[in-house]
Amino acid sequence: MSFATKQLGTFPDAIAPDGSEVRVLCSTSRGSLAHFTLPPHAVSRAMAHHTVEEVWYFVSGRGQMWRRSHQHEEIVDLEPGLAITIPPETCFQFRSVSPEPLTAVGTTMPPWPGESEAFAVEGIWAPTV
Repeated sequence: MSFATKQLGTFPDAIAPDGSEVRVLCSTSRGSLAHFTLPPHAVSRAMAHHTVEEVWYFVSGRGQMWRRSHQHEEIVDLEPGLAITIPPETCFQFRSVSPEPLTAVGTTMPPWPGESEAFAVEGIWAPTV
């Protein structure tokens, strides 16, 4: 068994397929944790994941999240303290509607497998990132 400890980085480790900044935190064999940032008034690209599921917890900013899975579709207002799930194959898109960045801490289960995991879908807003 090994332990991991990591401080949130100043600069992003990657840009997610949806266009948000990603700061990778810790991971285990069954899940990973990352910090996501969308700039003020920005709109992500609409995406879906083949196999991973995610849980996001919003820590700053305000925004909206669109999700669609089969016949169920909704838009949720995002604010600090709110958590949402993104099941596999769920179409999703999010946007910041505040003058500060929209930030979330998210866990991915299993850990992010690589670039072929996410695929673009048609969203409801025009992306800006």
